[in-house]
Amino acid sequence: MVVDGHDRLARETVIALDERPAPAIAVNGKLPVVLLLHGSPGSRHEVGDLAGLLNQRYRTLAPDLPGFGASRAHLPDYSIAAHADYMIQLLDALAIDRVHVIGFSMGGGVGIELAQRERQRVQSLTLLASIGAQEYELFGDYRLNHAVHGAQLAGLWGLHRLVPHFGWLDGFALDIPYARNFYDTDQRPLREALGGLEMPVLILHGESDLLVPVAAAREHHRIAPHSELIVYPSNHFMAFLQPETLAADLHDFLRRVDDGKARRRGAATQDRLAAAARALDPATLPRAMGPTLAVWLLLIAAATLVSEDLTCIATGLLVAQGRLGFGAGVTACFVGIFVGDLALYLAGRWLGRPWLNRAPLKWFITEQRLAESSRWFERRGAAVIFLSRFWPGMRLPTYVVAGLLRTSFSRFALLFALAVAVWTPVLVGGAAWLGRPWLELAGSARHSVWWVVLMAAILAWMLATLRQLASYRGRRLWRGRWCRRLRWEFWPRWLFYSPVLPWIAWLSLRHRGVGVFTAANPGMPEGGFVGESKADILDALPAETVAKFLRLPASEGCEGREEAVRKFVATRGLELPLVIKPDVGQRGEGVTIARTWAQVRQALGSPRDLIAQEFVPGVEVGIFYVRRPGDESGEIFSITEKELPAVRGDGESTLEQLVLSDERAVCLADLYLAGLDRPPDAVPAAGERVPLTELGTHCRGAIFRDGSALKTPALEAEIERLSRACRGFYFGRYDLKAPSLDDLVAGRHLRVLELNGVTSEATHIYDPSSGLLAAYRVLFRQWRLAFEIGAANRNRGAAVTPLRRLVQLALGHVLARSS
Repeated sequence: MVVDGHDRLARETVIALDERPAPAIAVNGKLPVVLLLHGSPGSRHEVGDLAGLLNQRYRTLAPDLPGFGASRAHLPDYSIAAHADYMIQLLDALAIDRVHVIGFSMGGGVGIELAQRERQRVQSLTLLASIGAQEYELFGDYRLNHAVHGAQLAGLWGLHRLVPHFGWLDGFALDIPYARNFYDTDQRPLREALGGLEMPVLILHGESDLLVPVAAAREHHRIAPHSELIVYPSNHFMAFLQPETLAADLHDFLRRVDDGKARRRGAATQDRLAAAARALDPATLPRAMGPTLAVWLLLIAAATLVSEDLTCIATGLLVAQGRLGFGAGVTACFVGIFVGDLALYLAGRWLGRPWLNRAPLKWFITEQRLAESSRWFERRGAAVIFLSRFWPGMRLPTYVVAGLLRTSFSRFALLFALAVAVWTPVLVGGAAWLGRPWLELAGSARHSVWWVVLMAAILAWMLATLRQLASYRGRRLWRGRWCRRLRWEFWPRWLFYSPVLPWIAWLSLRHRGVGVFTAANPGMPEGGFVGESKADILDALPAETVAKFLRLPASEGCEGREEAVRKFVATRGLELPLVIKPDVGQRGEGVTIARTWAQVRQALGSPRDLIAQEFVPGVEVGIFYVRRPGDESGEIFSITEKELPAVRGDGESTLEQLVLSDERAVCLADLYLAGLDRPPDAVPAAGERVPLTELGTHCRGAIFRDGSALKTPALEAEIERLSRACRGFYFGRYDLKAPSLDDLVAGRHLRVLELNGVTSEATHIYDPSSGLLAAYRVLFRQWRLAFEIGAANRNRGAAVTPLRRLVQLALGHVLARSS
């Protein structure tokens, strides 16, 4: 049979049809017709025996739905709604104006769609082990189900299209049309459609149906208040396992429909109508079983690879809901955790340390954690494997270290399995116990999968916090994190600069151009907005005032650059340490102080253009200079003293303990401990001063102080001389060093490390004693000056960077940092 298509349908589709002639029986002058719709995956043969039994009284039509069986086709839409459209066209082509519809499994959804659209044509609807209400399918949530069906579709597409199978999979039931059928289908409208049907409805279902739970049939019976429900002691496949039993009940129902004696919606009792009007009772949602249970367990096991604790807690909440058995949930969590962490062990054993510096392992396993685990492992041996299961942050590095040290696999697996067997039931059971009263408070929302996710996230956060607070180290680290949130100097740039952006927008309108500020420094590319070469800028300054440096293009390669650096050190009379840093960069990113040639070699491995610069001892400051075009001299807008924090040993405390006990250092404890040149558990001698950072950069841990008291006429004169020598420079910050504060205020022996352009900051605002409003006042004034100076230079002929170029530079900078 060929039918024409339109809209979401194929233009022309061939439908294979098993049509059995009508007997010599007419009802009210019409030949009775029954349309039988199979499930997915499947074909007309699923309902073939039933069609044969019904053919004793009726003309039966059993088509292969488009995409299935012999009705193979490439369709734009495989949904039950599209299949209903195809069936309408089939009935039109056969000139059938009255029909009984029987839908099996997924075909029941097609039947509901068909009955809703063809209310005059469809005399009755029979749902045989049929889908319907969305809440009873898989997770009960369309978005989650759609995601799972999408993953299934992707997997089957790859299996059929990317794996050589030499035709072996061509007849495989789980094919792409099957997956598309589920992916394209939206069951959410079926509830309303079923509740609005007027014609007689019969629901036949098996008590032991593992694919569509019998609870779904009872819900369909409630939704359609005039429907009849028969539950058999059978399973999902009654249609071809016991067609005789079904045929007897169908003959009785269809005879009553033909005789006008079957109940229609108008004959429903008031009790049934009232029950149908009530909202879904979540308590009727059944426990997962069969394929649904298998999908749940597979997803739980896979989710443990992302977050073990969160997954165990979510599993416990599903147990509390009654949607999942405790034993099944614990088993899935156990298997997922066990397999995932064995993979960590094998990664350490097979891949070795070099792979730990590559993505994705480097995202989760830091060198600091790896070193801690190694030392802990060496001291306590196998007990560490068991204890790390309960110690926050130590699982991943410990299991990798066990692999690196080639611990006995059987011994590791045994100890680890024991730890998981203890931890997993406790966590899942605890979440179920604690979550039950919370779920009760949530009312009807407690059975939503999204509510489970939210509750699991809250409980996981609480668990992580409690585990951390159980130790002194954890409590101090927790305090440090909260201090970073409370102290604005540690806020992320996007948050700190949020109030400044509207001010910049206003200045752009006032000065008629977003990029006007880039004209503040005509001598720098884009005014020093982003992406400018540090070496090019330093070349514009008097050579005697600049710290000696060497350009190291990436094109020279690591060996070529090392040879150039050795020659640079020898010819310029330098010694190690050297500062190796990117030629293009901001806020201290990629900067290394190399004290050995091995460290130099490692730093030169960067794929970026670099600078090797002499290490200048002394005090470091940041001096922000501003001059309006046409003025005889400028002014020092800001001076920042840069203090490199340190801790002092007492002969008893470890470095980690010293950092954690310091009220400021604890705010950046993770940063400081990761950058130490010795193990965190080392004990400094009494009175020994241990620097926590060597870079005068705030984001790398330096403390900034307001150095305005250091401004003197001599210092201003020297900065003015430097700035005048740098052609086209009006606005920016010098990072420089002097042998001492006396030298600094006298303006002598200054050595410039960097000169930053228009987007540099007056960094004295980060003084811990400074207030947030005072910092914003300085930033607002700084940006006002940038636009005013840029506007003045624009009037003198300086170029203004267009907005498109600014966006390109900003995106390029972001991509370069992420690479």
